[in-house]
Amino acid sequence: MFASHRSLRLSVYALLAAILYLPGLGRPALWEPDEGRYAEIAREMVASGDYVTPRDDYELYFEKPPLVYWAEAAAIEIFGVNEFAVRLPAALFSVGQVVITAALAESMLGAAAGLLAALALALSPLFFGLARFATLDPALAFFLTAALAAFYAASQFDSFDAPPAPGWLIASAAMLALGTLAKGPVALLLGLAIVFIWLAWERRLAEIRRMPLLRGAVVYFAIVVPWFVLMEMRNPGFLSFFFIHEHLQRYVSSNEHGWGPWFFIPIVLGGTWPWIFFAPLGWSAIRGDDIRSESGSGRQRSAASFLAVWFVLIFVFFSIPRSKLGTYILPALPPLAIVAGCGLVRLCAIPQDSRRRILHSFLGLNFALAMISIAALWKFLRPVDPALADDGVLLAILLAGAALVLDLVANVPRYTFRAIVSFALTIYLANGVISNYAREHAAPRVTYRNLAHIVQPYLATDCVLASYRHYIQSLPFYTGRRETRVLYWGELSEVPPTSGVNSPFIIGSDARLNEIWSSGGCMILIANERDLPALRKSLRPAPVMIGFEGKKSALYNGVVAPPSAGASQTR
Repeated sequence: MFASHRSLRLSVYALLAAILYLPGLGRPALWEPDEGRYAEIAREMVASGDYVTPRDDYELYFEKPPLVYWAEAAAIEIFGVNEFAVRLPAALFSVGQVVITAALAESMLGAAAGLLAALALALSPLFFGLARFATLDPALAFFLTAALAAFYAASQFDSFDAPPAPGWLIASAAMLALGTLAKGPVALLLGLAIVFIWLAWERRLAEIRRMPLLRGAVVYFAIVVPWFVLMEMRNPGFLSFFFIHEHLQRYVSSNEHGWGPWFFIPIVLGGTWPWIFFAPLGWSAIRGDDIRSESGSGRQRSAASFLAVWFVLIFVFFSIPRSKLGTYILPALPPLAIVAGCGLVRLCAIPQDSRRRILHSFLGLNFALAMISIAALWKFLRPVDPALADDGVLLAILLAGAALVLDLVANVPRYTFRAIVSFALTIYLANGVISNYAREHAAPRVTYRNLAHIVQPYLATDCVLASYRHYIQSLPFYTGRRETRVLYWGELSEVPPTSGVNSPFIIGSDARLNEIWSSGGCMILIANERDLPALRKSLRPAPVMIGFEGKKSALYNGVVAPPSAGASQTR
């Protein structure tokens, strides 16, 4: 009965994905800089009541559209100012993407492929990690996946004379619009490019004339245009900055996060392991019509070309500029997951000798990777962090052992599918271990929640909270206080400050800092470890260190008695 009810299956996938991503979502501190930045922008929207103009530390921030900020702000309104609220949208977008990927895989290749594609996507390390991280990429990936799935559904009609389903095409346009509001025009550009190239590859460009293009354009612009118009009205020059500087110039000329064209190869391999190992088998199965013979080889080859264009175009598009981050490849993971899921289905059906050869190869490769990883951890990481190195060794052994169990059990035909599902559960545990240990051991270098708690009691006395030659994005989020920036602008320099050049929240020289420090008012200065010797020499009265976290210390000018509340210090 369960196998015949698609809506029930998809609901179960959504529930299981939520179980994967929601527990413990708010426990880790916000990572710098991205999580702190996006969380603070959403908090300031709630605090100010202005949901049109994004601001970071109450300065104009024009780099990204507002949809994810709106989602985080809504969660803050419901759950309060905390880490769970700002990460919840990314987790829910990821749950939605798993469900849509499963539905698309089912429509192409059947229910079993849908289940295994959902597992492959949900348990890919890169996808799993970003589902629990407050950033914009899960939203873009969700809306682009939804748009392409809706278009593919519209394209599946039996007669050339039958028009494409208008409802699905309108839904696709709406998803592209929401993707544009999530991260910019890249959603529209990628969506249209994938559709056009696929139709050209399939020699179906003539179908464009029968699509409801005008209605789709009306829906798209009705969703997208109001916010852009309001932003330009309130902030003249915004449109030029957003489209020309932030997107066009950054794509063609920026060297920020500069990497070569090879960058995404290890990201894709590591970010989708071990599932990508089964992608070649899945690709062969789809192209060879091995999964659903009743659907016809022509339709399966068409599905294969759709998935190939989807992955390759996104991979190439983001590989061209030097400025790139590993998170950009997230929208390309669903087609890989579908092909890998197809490969796992095929693994259950092939003759035992062939299955044995494939699983022996998988086992051997995993053991080789485990040995290389253990050697590298022991040589390079153990002298620096023995605990983390030992945990990594145990994790490598766990993954190799899981591959061994899969190799042994899956060679029994009636147990193959169960063995794959059990293997997926092991990968879930491994992902959880990786995620927890990575956050725990990296926290002192990239989080400052403890430091915020240390300075919080002092701020009750109207202390100035300032940062020297840097800006900690999450401090305003945790303290509720604006952060004065000393000799630092960073990316906030790209938009003229709303507070003006004489703002007390912008200190442009050491002399001005010394003047404020010695003026008699309370001041807390957050400084990097390398700047402490110079500050101790120049600041009068001599700064008192009241706490530290990682490489940043909180200095106090001691003009009033320190608060009685204590706080912990961490390295």
